[in-house]
Amino acid sequence: MAQMKIEDIRAMSPDQQDDAILNLKKERFNLRFQRATGQLENTSRLREARRDIARIKTIAAQTRAKKK
Repeated sequence: MAQMKIEDIRAMSPDQQDDAILNLKKERFNLRFQRATGQLENTSRLREARRDIARIKTIAAQTRAKKK
């Protein structure tokens, strides 16, 4: 999964955002295990996944704030 675009995240429903966060957390978990066992080839993907999670959470918080 490549780095997520802000427009794509804004187009998601809240449920889709939650699913995306869950999938990214699973991916990050697997990447951490690959790094620990020396099998990780694309080390930058760990950083991208972490930032994608933060990006989705930030946009979700902004959306919730606008609704209030």
